[in-house]
Amino acid sequence: MFLLLGFTFQITILTAQDPVPKSSSDIRIDLQKLNTIGTVLYVAAHPDDENTRLLSYMARELSLRTVYLSLTRGDGGQNLIGKEQGSELGMIRTQELLAARRIDGAEQLFTRANDFGYSKNPEETFSIWKEEEILADVVWAIRLTKPDVIINRFPTTGEGGHGHHTASAMLAVKAFRDAANPNRFPEQLKYVDVWQTKRIFHNSFTPRGQTPTVVPGQITLDVGTYNPLTGESYGEIAANSRSMHKSQGFGVARARGPIKENFRKLDGDTNVTGIFENIDLSWNRIEGGSKIGVMINQIMKDFNDFHPEKSVQPLTVVLQEIRKLKNGHWKTIKEKEVTELILACSGMWIEANTDVFQATPGDSVQLTLTAISRLSDQIKINSISIPGKEIAPSKTALKNEPITIVEKIYIPGETPVSQPYWLTKPHGISSFNVADQQLIGKPWTDPAFTVTFDMNVYGVTIKSQRPVNYKFTDPVKGEKYRNFDIVPSISIIPIENNLLVTNSDPQKFKVHVNLSGKSFNGKLVSKAPEGYTITPNEIPVQLSSLNATITSEFTLIPDNSKYKSESAKIISVEANEAGKTYRHTVNKIEYDHIPPLFSLEESNIKVVSFDLKTSVKKIGYIEGPGDAVAASLKMAGLDVVILDDEQLLTGNLNEFGAIITGIRVYNTNEKMDGYYERLMNYVEQGGTLIVQYNTNNFISKVGEKIGPYTFKVGRERVTDEKATVTFLKPEHKLLNTPNAITKNDFDNWVQERGLYFASEPAPEYETILTWNDPGEKPLDSGLIIAPKGKGHFIYTGISFFANCLQVFPEHFV
Repeated sequence: MFLLLGFTFQITILTAQDPVPKSSSDIRIDLQKLNTIGTVLYVAAHPDDENTRLLSYMARELSLRTVYLSLTRGDGGQNLIGKEQGSELGMIRTQELLAARRIDGAEQLFTRANDFGYSKNPEETFSIWKEEEILADVVWAIRLTKPDVIINRFPTTGEGGHGHHTASAMLAVKAFRDAANPNRFPEQLKYVDVWQTKRIFHNSFTPRGQTPTVVPGQITLDVGTYNPLTGESYGEIAANSRSMHKSQGFGVARARGPIKENFRKLDGDTNVTGIFENIDLSWNRIEGGSKIGVMINQIMKDFNDFHPEKSVQPLTVVLQEIRKLKNGHWKTIKEKEVTELILACSGMWIEANTDVFQATPGDSVQLTLTAISRLSDQIKINSISIPGKEIAPSKTALKNEPITIVEKIYIPGETPVSQPYWLTKPHGISSFNVADQQLIGKPWTDPAFTVTFDMNVYGVTIKSQRPVNYKFTDPVKGEKYRNFDIVPSISIIPIENNLLVTNSDPQKFKVHVNLSGKSFNGKLVSKAPEGYTITPNEIPVQLSSLNATITSEFTLIPDNSKYKSESAKIISVEANEAGKTYRHTVNKIEYDHIPPLFSLEESNIKVVSFDLKTSVKKIGYIEGPGDAVAASLKMAGLDVVILDDEQLLTGNLNEFGAIITGIRVYNTNEKMDGYYERLMNYVEQGGTLIVQYNTNNFISKVGEKIGPYTFKVGRERVTDEKATVTFLKPEHKLLNTPNAITKNDFDNWVQERGLYFASEPAPEYETILTWNDPGEKPLDSGLIIAPKGKGHFIYTGISFFANCLQVFPEHFV
């Protein structure tokens, strides 16, 4: 149980962020939280689903422990800031949530559910998610956090739109009862106790464009109040928090003034007129705690903003009283809170930094430990536990005089690399493969190493843990921090992750080998799949300096006698040295609003063979966000030119056999309207313009200046990736020239058939294929085509972006 209670604190994960010193206002806010005993758990499906207005109000105004449980990490969403998709996008969105929580004051949890893409209803969602497994994770979150109240973002009846949304609400309602039942998921009771939450609500909302309705028994709360300690209203704090969802384009304006939130009762003792009615949120609810509440009230009354150190000694007395309590949930939480308050009131700064931002197993690094008490001379450093040993400086921190200790630490050879724990094992479409119960729900992997400072304050021993980070000075941004990570010694980086074989000619491919360790003297080996040979199959590699990179070239030779169009095969690439094998690529992810990240993936190259004909050789491409289609076109042997502003406005567009616009380019490139006349003139003179899907919602709208005739970007989509495709006009040139498109080309589809189909197309447009989700009407506007002058215009919502090696846009050129 002690280990679990320690785990409770890892919900607010230790990741490298530029530290923010505590002001007296921050200390006052933390004192209010110390004096509050209560938890609210907010439940929804994805990053960016959370109501940041309510979270910030609960955490900072009511001083409650506020936790957001997102069932998924958002892997199936779109990416407006880069090309990461899938698991790497999930990493980005996880860190965006953590950044948001640092602003609004809430904490973050997850389940193992994988965001597999859009789902129209909970039945479809549960046909992919393992309902019992995800329900167990929601129960675990409840038993772990012990909330007084649970609040769902979405209703159980489907008005939330997305099937994941409805599923999240349904699971929370079931878990509300199951968490209190010892016969449900009894394996969890090794670590937690059963817990019956008092009540569960739906945080109801009015869809855009609709008139708010008053529901009998509805509870209304104004969360738009102003907090003079932060200098902001909760509408402003919420906007800052929500704007951290940058990959989704969710920057919002700061709201000032009243903000009404409504709540509908779902289960529990719901015959109340307030969310926390009849729930004691004071220390009186803890056996032996009433005295502690009185003491904290006195500290708050006496607190001196100019001399917070005067509160240090009374806080040590509070700490001693908390330690006298029976072991339990709140004892562990409040002991940590008061410890950090003692340090904050002392102006105490403690940190542990390395001289490098990454190292490999078997390396040694320099560790600098720093402690300085800027306001108090009553803190003595007893000992510091660092990786591999304990230091006992036994030094009293003189007021505003830093203590600095430099040590070498050895990184054992068996130290695991620093990758997200939920990605260490292969996983399916349903959920991540996490077997360790105590890892489930954690927002991020623990730091590679931590340091524990053991201190004495007014005769009371306290301990505080800090992550080992890398601190550096950027000439533009100043002092910065980042995670200290453990990485493999060797990273194998295929220049192209996919090879498209369109005939029996040999194809060359190149592979980088990058050194993160001290040296490498071995060989790089490429293993050919069935039906191919690779020459040479191994190449000697020698590297002797950090970050050295060498590039090797191989040739893939198809077996002429067996060449045919077939499904994907895999070239495995690995590096071998003295019996040790490296077979991973280290992928780096860097954006200013989140810490630098990296992930590992197997260094494989996908090989797909097509009997592919092309009627054009040169294509102009207008890139959209997160767009990988152009790279796939290049693999097909086409000359792809990324069109810039100058080429689009003044260049000779007629040199291109086709021009293709990337996904969501009309949402993100404000200059597209200015290119309209030029693009239409290009079509008139015989060109083919293919426009891939764009969104049309309250976040990002597109006008009607896209094609030669009117149509709207609609909201219809086909989410079943196995939905049968029907060709309405099988003899149409588009389906037969230069390549014959068959239903087989839509096998092994990824994510969904298509999205944001055209709506209300003008009669000049033809539709040539149709499909539908189960039980729904066929949709025929996933691809529309119209002649204009000597050329053609095509709009398509088909998911080429996720299926670049299935059906290429050049099939339709």
